[in-house]
Amino acid sequence: MFSTPDAQRRTGSAAWVQAMLDFEAALARAQARAGVIPESAAHEIEAHCRAEEFDLDSIARRAVASATPVIALVGDLAELLDPAARPHVHLGATSQDVLDTAAMLVVRRTLRGVLGDLRGAADRCARLAEDHRGTVMIGRSLLQQALPTTFGRRCAGWLTALTEATAALDRVVAERLAVQFGGPAGTLGSLGDQGVAVLGHLAGELGLAEPVLPWHTDRTRIGELAGALGAVAGALGKIALDVELHAQTEVGELGEGSSGGSSAMPHKQNPAGSVLISAAVHRVPGLVSTLLAAMPQAHERAAGSWQAEWEPLAELLRLVAAAAAGTERLLAGLRVNTARMASNVDITAGLVMAESASSALRRELGRAEAQRLVKELCAQVADRGGTLRAALLGDDRVRAALSEAEIVQATEPGDHLGSAGAFIDRALARHESGGNPQ
Repeated sequence: MFSTPDAQRRTGSAAWVQAMLDFEAALARAQARAGVIPESAAHEIEAHCRAEEFDLDSIARRAVASATPVIALVGDLAELLDPAARPHVHLGATSQDVLDTAAMLVVRRTLRGVLGDLRGAADRCARLAEDHRGTVMIGRSLLQQALPTTFGRRCAGWLTALTEATAALDRVVAERLAVQFGGPAGTLGSLGDQGVAVLGHLAGELGLAEPVLPWHTDRTRIGELAGALGAVAGALGKIALDVELHAQTEVGELGEGSSGGSSAMPHKQNPAGSVLISAAVHRVPGLVSTLLAAMPQAHERAAGSWQAEWEPLAELLRLVAAAAAGTERLLAGLRVNTARMASNVDITAGLVMAESASSALRRELGRAEAQRLVKELCAQVADRGGTLRAALLGDDRVRAALSEAEIVQATEPGDHLGSAGAFIDRALARHESGGNPQ
């Protein structure tokens, strides 16, 4: 429920082991290009860097003794090689080089699908914003009815948050996923003056950014990634929460295309898709917090803080993947009850138009007197029934200041949407630009 098949596969044990082996193969190729090891050794190493050749359970058990799976993995890889190639495997590298680079590969491979789902969800938001730019609904603040807006404006809000959060995550993927190669103390001392050359070749082989220097205890990249994933999760969670609230029986403005039932109450149509998205994103802040808390790391290589990152990072990727895919599905099947939106605008008998009526009267009566008069009429509607429009039309003080047409216009929700349409256009334009500032 809290992943996708693709994310589960790309963050599982086999995926991590393959990513570590991809580092070893790329390192061998890079060192061969720099003339550090023979081409024949690089070919031999690369030929055996396939996860299916390794016993993952055995590696996992042996990892406990050294607090890293890399030592067991490299030992098993060496055993597969012919004797001439064995001295050249893992040359100059340390365990953290392997795991950090593997993490970058796992992130990139997992987020490829996640970014696609996020863009799909944003496209759905854009379509809803356009289709419902004129669908009047009541806006709510502090969970109470406030002023009229449109459902298109609400969807434009979803769209902008999702577009901008996705663009920020995309930037991290494009620019901040870097190869790690520094050796035991970040100097690549065992490679002499070839360290920087091998680093450049290695980055090119893996298609990752080349860092200025090894980032063993500089965890800003992980922090940026965690923050970007957290922001995306927040944007997705906002959509799910809105759908949950609008799907309440008493509100009835939205519904899921395939809502879930209840084990005990046959009449219920639970917003199961939104619930799963909400459950996923509620777990995200704790994982982001763990990754941020692990950022201060001691000296040149950390003891505990670095190791604390691995599982939270993988879990974070899975949860955001589930939320992104779930949101795209949710929006694809979203049912919009425009009639219920219209009736809910009128549920207060027009009292939500009090601010508009006060503004219309202000020109003739002044601010204080206009507000006092409208407040009096609102209390009258609440006590005796009727509507605010009828109360305004029936009051001699109001009729002395406003014509019937002006009163009707002041109390018509669809005539008081301000810049909602313009904001929708701005949101759609930002989406079309890929989230980049206009």
